[in-house]
Amino acid sequence: MLRSEHIPRATIKRLALYVQVLETLKREGAEVISSELLAKACDVNPSQIRKDLAYFGGFGVRGVGYYVQELITSIKQSLGVDRIWRAALVGVGNLGKALLRHQEFRRRGFHIVGIFDCDPFKIGEEIGGIEVICSKRLPEKAGELGVEIGLITTPPERAQRAANYLIEAGIKGIVNFAPARIAAPEHVCVEYVDFFHHLYNVAFNITLGQSQR
Repeated sequence: MLRSEHIPRATIKRLALYVQVLETLKREGAEVISSELLAKACDVNPSQIRKDLAYFGGFGVRGVGYYVQELITSIKQSLGVDRIWRAALVGVGNLGKALLRHQEFRRRGFHIVGIFDCDPFKIGEEIGGIEVICSKRLPEKAGELGVEIGLITTPPERAQRAANYLIEAGIKGIVNFAPARIAAPEHVCVEYVDFFHHLYNVAFNITLGQSQR
């Protein structure tokens, strides 16, 4: 249950990190962990973890710490990722095919149930048992497939068209892997995955470190 409607986006990103770290700890056999050890594993301050979790209610036992599985379950429930989410992927290039083969999507509850592309040579092809459908049919097929999330992996010049098809289909959440900004109504949540953003950050930090020697 949310204690506040105004949860910082940075908190949501950290919660996703906490789940990733906790699941690794669980696989390694950990059953209980203190906020200090969890903070160290996540490279954040212990008080930050306690503050982030406080948005969603009380977690942990004083003098004991957090029960790993219980915390994983609670965070997933709070984030709404304790169920299956059905997704459509638009753009069957190298990146799109790589994501389709990425088993972690399904393991984490995100099932790609529809694949779309505008290339006539790709339409009809089967990838992972799913047939590639013409992008123009996305608004028609999304309801039939129960799609809730759209993934865009098109070239940048086709990203807006892909987004338009998803929006027309009533999709309210889009993850855009294409290196382009897209226009969408306020009620549609758009997240950008920009690999170059991270490469620029790494390049800058290396350059900064070299300049300070």
